[in-house]
Amino acid sequence: MPKITSAVVVGLWIAFSGSNARAQDSAALNSKGAELAKAHCARCHVIDTKNVFGGISSSPSFPLLVNGLKDWEERMQSFHVRPPHPSIVRFKGETVDPNVAELRVPVILEYSDIDALVAYVRTLKKGE
Repeated sequence: MPKITSAVVVGLWIAFSGSNARAQDSAALNSKGAELAKAHCARCHVIDTKNVFGGISSSPSFPLLVNGLKDWEERMQSFHVRPPHPSIVRFKGETVDPNVAELRVPVILEYSDIDALVAYVRTLKKGE
């Protein structure tokens, strides 16, 4: 039977505590993404099974995007530059481009919110 040394115990503790911190960070990011999606994206999109009758018919649902498109992650990370989002999404601290018409009350985000939204949408992927 192998001898368990204090170095092994410390190594295991470091590995476990690091993965636990990453899991907590991931859960916090997912939660923030869910809140952002509910507050802003649900205006136009079905975001999960809780608002299946929400959104508008011309906007794809988040479950459809994540489960039906191979490039869903790239699309989610760049959603703010894909029409019609440039006319809706604004980022804190940036000036408004006068050449882009505002279609409705803007959604004000921070760039870090994109990571949270991607993390949340990743949770909608079937089989993961």
